Amino acid sequence: MRRLFGSVRARATLGATLVVAVALVAAGAAVLLSLKSNLMGEAGTRAERSARAVAAQLAAGTPYDKLSGLDGDDGPVQVLAGKKRLVAASEDLEKISGTDSDRVKPQSPVAHGGDDDDDSDGHEEDLEPGEIAGESTFKNGSATIDGDTEDYRFAAVEVETHDRGRLKVYAGAPLAAEHGAVRTALTVMLIGFPLLLGVVAGVTWLVTRRALRPVEGIRSEMAAITASQDLARRVPEPQTHDEVARLARTTNETLAALETSVERQRRFVADASHELRSPIASLRTQLEVAAAHPELLDLDGAVEDTVRLQRLAADLLLLARLDAGERPGDAKVDLAGLAREAAEGRTGVTVDAEPVNVAGSRGQLGRVLANLLDNAQRHARSAVTVSVRREGDLALVGVADDGDGVPASDRERIFERFVRLDAARSRDDGGAGLGLAIARDVAVRHGGTLTAAQGPAGGALFELRLPLS
Repeated sequence: MRRLFGSVRARATLGATLVVAVALVAAGAAVLLSLKSNLMGEAGTRAERSARAVAAQLAAGTPYDKLSGLDGDDGPVQVLAGKKRLVAASEDLEKISGTDSDRVKPQSPVAHGGDDDDDSDGHEEDLEPGEIAGESTFKNGSATIDGDTEDYRFAAVEVETHDRGRLKVYAGAPLAAEHGAVRTALTVMLIGFPLLLGVVAGVTWLVTRRALRPVEGIRSEMAAITASQDLARRVPEPQTHDEVARLARTTNETLAALETSVERQRRFVADASHELRSPIASLRTQLEVAAAHPELLDLDGAVEDTVRLQRLAADLLLLARLDAGERPGDAKVDLAGLAREAAEGRTGVTVDAEPVNVAGSRGQLGRVLANLLDNAQRHARSAVTVSVRREGDLALVGVADDGDGVPASDRERIFERFVRLDAARSRDDGGAGLGLAIARDVAVRHGGTLTAAQGPAGGALFELRLPLS
């Protein structure tokens, strides 16, 4: 069963069919009840009309054997004295139920004169002689007339006569039409409802299949992309404005972002391999020379290459942790104190800071300031200025130098990994081109930004903005 309804199309068809089935059953029941109630009301009206016609004759003093309603053409009629003593009944009435008396023949000879009302229930409506009661009571029963048995709706009407006391007239209207109409309606529903449900199920199945056809195209293309590992491919986008089209566009955006990420990772690995190859090759050469000619060992150069290799490995490990989504933490960090610590021992660095606290990793934010100061000192002529202040609900850290500055066209490119501008391509003077990339990644991880602009002295100005704690 789970496998049978494992598809969205099957579940949608089943759900739509069940909803329509419940609605049809409820509507059908309401229609049948309404039809039965209306037809029952019409039968009661006809029965009441017949009972009041006989009651009018009795009020006018018509003898029992002269009553026109006893011929049985309009239905069975009984006239009771009090409640239960039958004094008149329809001709050819053989059996009756549903009235106060099941007798079909009068209990005493039909004659004028007062009838005994001792069996009255004492709750009768006060009537004047010749007056007919305004209210009628209704019951369902059956009667057999001339061998034909049918169900009837009986109406009871009381009448006060001049010479026979209180009489109650029962008249019945057949319910055959009501039963026939209800049976016909029920038969139509039993035949039509399954056919209608079949149509609903078929239409839902076809419409759902058509609606989900683009989804199958997306799935098959994604399977092909996974098998071929070609992230340049894209799933087909239907020319609609529905959820499936939005799904296709989002899928293509995800594939584009994934392709960019994979390409960036490939470039990162290639650049990292290239950057690692140089110090390793240099260090190996020096060690091989030292092994052959110990007197030629350049110990300072070997140590420098080792330190450079160590720094590069640390930068790569930090970037890997950032790419893996390492959380920066929520410790309280004093940026002013952190700026003074980063500037301590550096020549030509001036700090102008007011107390500002942010939440994050003290180690990572210290690394950002150190990278910015390293970059500023590398390009400054003589002075580097560090400022820390509030800017609305943000903390602003500015690092400015008096160097040549960064061209406007390169102010975004310098934050890419392994990017060094022409003036900073010397590996002896600069790093591997990861300092600013690490600084921006850390800033973004802390919910902030890092931008480059022109400083007051004409050099570069790097502005770090972080949300206040």
